[in-house]
Amino acid sequence: MGDMKKRILVVDDEPKIVEVVKSYLEREGYMVSEAYDGKQAMEMFEKVNPSLIILDLMLPDIPGEEVCRRIRMKSDVPIIMLTAKVEEEHILKGFDIGADDYVTKPFSPRQLMARVGALLRRISGEHLPLSGVLSFNGGDLVVDFVGYKVKKAGREVNLTPTEFKILFAMCKHPSKAFTREELINLIGNDDLDVYDRTIDSHIKNLRQKIEDDTKNPVYILTVHGIGYRFGGE
Repeated sequence: MGDMKKRILVVDDEPKIVEVVKSYLEREGYMVSEAYDGKQAMEMFEKVNPSLIILDLMLPDIPGEEVCRRIRMKSDVPIIMLTAKVEEEHILKGFDIGADDYVTKPFSPRQLMARVGALLRRISGEHLPLSGVLSFNGGDLVVDFVGYKVKKAGREVNLTPTEFKILFAMCKHPSKAFTREELINLIGNDDLDVYDRTIDSHIKNLRQKIEDDTKNPVYILTVHGIGYRFGGE
């Protein structure tokens, strides 16, 4: 198939976890490199140039957050944080320093594989906007990045420029939960009157235009305590 196998770097100080994750990844056809602390993680990252990194937050030498920050200075490789901390602020901090997703321990390896698959599809999807069109849920929602058009169930939907920006960003990064702050920055409005509630009202309007049922949205999902993410398949 000429498809290069994707290499994934797994970083955790618990060999058992690395072993389990590695066996699942290999079964899915990925190549795996492993590291057991932050220093090793940085060395392996430089050496193997992975397609994705699974990174534990609690490392014996350099905290996972710091490893993430250092990698982010050099690369936008997707990073999934493994965290035993369920507290929201840690998860939010993880997104602030550039993690793409997080899985809390104890996790089911299947769930982790699903996240890995989704992120890697998204990365190969990063180039799709050049071709211009993304289609979701069997063509129910079609987003045309070049023509600036959105179709819902075959009919064109009129979106405001701000709604376009929010939808474009979200469907380019389907597994990422966007904080309201990130969405505010995305809209790139220098008006000082863009605050959380404004975002909520844009989201509400967007849902009215592209959801069948605004009470049970399938595209613009609320992530409690964080913000919003895109749910289209």
